[in-house]
Amino acid sequence: GINAEYGRQILNVFEQYQKARTAFVQAVADLSTRPQNIETLQNAGVMSLLRPLLLDIVPSVQQTAALALGRLANYSDDLAEAVVKGDILPQLVYSLAEQNRFYKKAAAFVLRAVAKHSPPLAQAVVDSGALDALAICLEEFDPGVKEAAAWALGYIARHNGELAQSVVDSGAVPLLVLCIQEPELSLKRIAASALSDISKHSPELAQTVVDAGAIAHLANLTLNPDAKLKRQVFSALSQISKHSVELAEMVVEAEIFPNVLTCLKDSDEYVKKNCATLIREVAKHTPELAQLIVNAGGVAAVIDYVGDSAGNVRLPGIMMLGYVAAHSENLAMAVIVSKGVVQLAIALQEEQEDHIQAAAAWALGQAGRHTPEHAKAVAQANVLPTLLQCYLRAGSSEDLQIKAKKALKNILQKCVHLPALEPLLHDAPPNILKHVVAQFSKVLPHDAKARRLFVTSGGLKKVQEIKAEPGSALMEYINIINGCYPEEIVRYYSPGYSERLLERIDNHQPIMTN
Repeated sequence: GINAEYGRQILNVFEQYQKARTAFVQAVADLSTRPQNIETLQNAGVMSLLRPLLLDIVPSVQQTAALALGRLANYSDDLAEAVVKGDILPQLVYSLAEQNRFYKKAAAFVLRAVAKHSPPLAQAVVDSGALDALAICLEEFDPGVKEAAAWALGYIARHNGELAQSVVDSGAVPLLVLCIQEPELSLKRIAASALSDISKHSPELAQTVVDAGAIAHLANLTLNPDAKLKRQVFSALSQISKHSVELAEMVVEAEIFPNVLTCLKDSDEYVKKNCATLIREVAKHTPELAQLIVNAGGVAAVIDYVGDSAGNVRLPGIMMLGYVAAHSENLAMAVIVSKGVVQLAIALQEEQEDHIQAAAAWALGQAGRHTPEHAKAVAQANVLPTLLQCYLRAGSSEDLQIKAKKALKNILQKCVHLPALEPLLHDAPPNILKHVVAQFSKVLPHDAKARRLFVTSGGLKKVQEIKAEPGSALMEYINIINGCYPEEIVRYYSPGYSERLLERIDNHQPIMTN
């Protein structure tokens, strides 16, 4: 009996120790969920205590230790760095191949948490041999393991082309394409996101995703009711389309139009924005692709979208209209006829941020630069004063100033609709004024009604007040304008004329008659 009792006491020691380890990892995992605890945990040496527990004989201790490490590494790059320095990665990679599905999920989470912070940390994960192990996890039966692996691979690929190429070399792309066909929504989302992160860097990387047959499956998912999935799907299709005409054509050939246009009205802001971005990335390449979108009703749909949205959500719509208008006279006219200029003018007025105003200014310039008819349509939306204001505003970014000035110049050089030019005579600085006066000098010699209006509106008087350098282009335009009028009219409106008249009265000797 004594021996048995003694044996129980010995086992009791082990049980106590196991309970303590279990309680320890559980408590650390819980504490690591709150940012305010992290520093204290770190200072208490939590990393070196968790490391041996990754190889614990009790599976639940292993998994919880990995979970705690993942949470810590996820929190800051310092802690992620500590995971790398503590030589923990090879251990995790080893267990990815050996252990059960719960542990695999936890280990993949740690790898993702380390890789997310920076290219060097992601590279450390790659150097530890993680990619092959993660790619093998994509073939696991358990969807949770696939998801954890896809997530880690996406976070590695996200940083740059080299890292994305490493992911491609591991054979992960065809497996990710299989994952977007699985029934689980969260797996579909994460796999689509990873494909997007691989495609974004270069045409070659996007091509590997296309070669794996991704486009057809992504295109099918554009009609899925799940908003979070659609966000990722539109993102991936955009990242493929943006690189080249060929890739954009392949996306279009998957017959995404006109179906995707309904997503511009989606209740989810990110779905809307990513859908508009996709349309922009297709439209920018060639007049043919832009025309295809016009024919599908895409320009009208994007104009409504610009009217209904604001801020950064509005931006891809604004840019899409600019790209379409830039391609040709007819395409610019399609934007104008669908009231696109009106919406762009409202965006230019309403938006507070310089980069969005700059995009609207650029798009308006593209719409107005083709012919006098185009320029008139843009000028009549009263955008010229707003563009001038953006150009002259003290706080405007350099980019906004450049884009507003260029748009003004593009529109002015074609605009012969004088009422729209009139206000600029009074407000524009010399470098813009030159273009305004040039347009008057083109129209007035051939239009008697306009000549009369120019006098009564105060335009001629204003022109006499302009101080132009002798021999400059501006001087030449002023001379042409003045040549349209009798000399005494020009004199009458010149500065100082009334003073000179008064002087003559003072100097005049009355003629006495007896």
